[in-house]
Amino acid sequence: LCCECGQAHPLLDNHLYNFQDEVDDELICHICLQPLLQPMDTPCGHTYCFKCLENFMQEYNFCPMDRKKLSFQQCHKSSLLVRNLLDKLVVLCPFKAECQQTMQRCELEAHLQNRCPGFKKYKSELQRKRNPISKGKEELPAKGDTNTPKDPELPSGGSSLVAESSGAAVVSLGTAEPGLVNPAFEETEEGESLVQKTSLVAETTTIEIHREDPEEELGMRIVGGKDTPLGNIVVQEVLRDSVIAADGRIAPGDHILEVNGVNISSVTHCQAVSFLRHPGPVLHLMVLQEKGFSNRTAQQDPTSTSREVIHVTLVKRDRSEPLGIKLIRKTDEAGIFILDLLEGGLAAKNGKLSRNDRVLSINGQDLRQGTPEAAAQIIQTTESRVNFVILRQSGLQLGEPGEDGSTSNSSSSSSSNGGSPVHHRRRPDQSHYRRKSTYQKKTVAIKKEPKESLGITIGGGRDNKNKLPIYVTSVQPIGCLFRDGRIKRGDVLLSINGIDLTHLNYYEAVSALKSNAASHSVTLKALEILSLNCPEPALDIREQGFSWSPLWITWLGLPSYLHFCQDIVLSKGNLESWGFSIVGGFEESKGNQPFFIKTIVPGTPAFRDRKLKCGDEIVAVNGVPAIGMSNSELIPMLKEQRNKVTLTVVSWPGSLV
Repeated sequence: LCCECGQAHPLLDNHLYNFQDEVDDELICHICLQPLLQPMDTPCGHTYCFKCLENFMQEYNFCPMDRKKLSFQQCHKSSLLVRNLLDKLVVLCPFKAECQQTMQRCELEAHLQNRCPGFKKYKSELQRKRNPISKGKEELPAKGDTNTPKDPELPSGGSSLVAESSGAAVVSLGTAEPGLVNPAFEETEEGESLVQKTSLVAETTTIEIHREDPEEELGMRIVGGKDTPLGNIVVQEVLRDSVIAADGRIAPGDHILEVNGVNISSVTHCQAVSFLRHPGPVLHLMVLQEKGFSNRTAQQDPTSTSREVIHVTLVKRDRSEPLGIKLIRKTDEAGIFILDLLEGGLAAKNGKLSRNDRVLSINGQDLRQGTPEAAAQIIQTTESRVNFVILRQSGLQLGEPGEDGSTSNSSSSSSSNGGSPVHHRRRPDQSHYRRKSTYQKKTVAIKKEPKESLGITIGGGRDNKNKLPIYVTSVQPIGCLFRDGRIKRGDVLLSINGIDLTHLNYYEAVSALKSNAASHSVTLKALEILSLNCPEPALDIREQGFSWSPLWITWLGLPSYLHFCQDIVLSKGNLESWGFSIVGGFEESKGNQPFFIKTIVPGTPAFRDRKLKCGDEIVAVNGVPAIGMSNSELIPMLKEQRNKVTLTVVSWPGSLV
């Protein structure tokens, strides 16, 4: 909960208040339709919340009311009189079950911090959850405190069923990596002139994180790893009020390349979690951050200790055969460069082209100031022999990333990724990509005393942020399930005494478990995920009780009937790209692989919508199932959607570090 307003809301959104009386329409923001917060006046005489107007102006250049041309720099704070009127609006304490006080809006924060018994109770409960110890019976939260679930009482037992607050969204099936394709970056015909002026800027940055408590979690969720289709380790969510959030430099979508000098771009998911959970007062992270599109023009070629001009000829079997090359532009250098070579493609088999090679010409046509589109046109119209002249510079390539997912089935791309680190490519470890996540169904029948507790805590529920199934967060050493030994932490609970738990919300599941725990016999059906192979036991014991949640990779084996699909509708202008890239798709050598969101570009429709997250699996596009499609089938479908597309996705929470 927010410490200023006492309510739950996204970090970047306005505070929420319960006003005692109806507020005059003159004091209402006509963007959020709520009483104004940090009011800002426009030159045309309208007033909006600071955050509402700032977010609106990132997308539009006119006033929301009269549509007159407007820039954020032209706006200014409202008068002191207006701000005082707003601050004096009377609000109710959000903890109405424990506190019925009213006060002026400007006094609420001080009330919560110093006087409110409800907020004090919430903070002590939060502290108790962060430092779990043995407890007696507790009560369900009052109706007015739905955002802070407490531990529902179990019959005749000291342990309890506890809600698990989980973050963000990701699913993957531990499948092979068919390659990266960029509908996000490929422009429509109307946008061809635009793409020649813009580049996708990405930078590597070293960030030093300081912790007063060396054991304190960083407060971010991660996905990816070389044993997953995503390849790299990607930040999925930054938790509010965390160490990372307080630092403010790491954002969702950032790729973590190094931890304390150790390259983690070629490690498994579990190994990356272990590195990031390692305690210490100072943590050094090297991250790759995409900054969005830029229209800067490069003026000079980079200098290098060694430069070599190389001639390479590739022979196509027919005009339509792709070369398996991804070409990009950069913001700091003129010309076009090889970003990646598709494993198994014509160029990769030839072995003479490398990542970060600058293309000087193709078939005699000068491309020193060229674009990826021009190069693609030359390649696609060539019948057989494609002659490259490339410039190779030493000293620019970094360590191996393993499988970083940045490949493409197309012969070239109009994407730009200036500033991205370039790595040597190594042969894929097929044992990782062909690993199949598995699960085991089990039925546990127990005879027990009616007053004996089950002794488990649970998380998830279909009312959860990620619509998770009910799973076990701990098995306490005082209940019948601990004595039996077959139900383990992380097991997904399917039913109890024939009552289906898979579609219940958290409190419905609590009720079902409590009512059936009072009987002489209990039959539980559950799924045990068997795919996780983490040699580090610390991964499983660092988080305890209700604060524990499964690693992201453990969700990869869930059967499809436990997936919760949601529709995300994106809208864009004619000259915009969708703003995301994907990995996955059908390949003859690897079969059907799901499509996953790998990157989301700042400032694009996918970024502004805020619902799509790195690691989401694309199940369908406009209702058409994506299973069985190849890159070359799905990408045109996405590009054909001119202004609106509906993506059906499945999401799971990333691993907390």
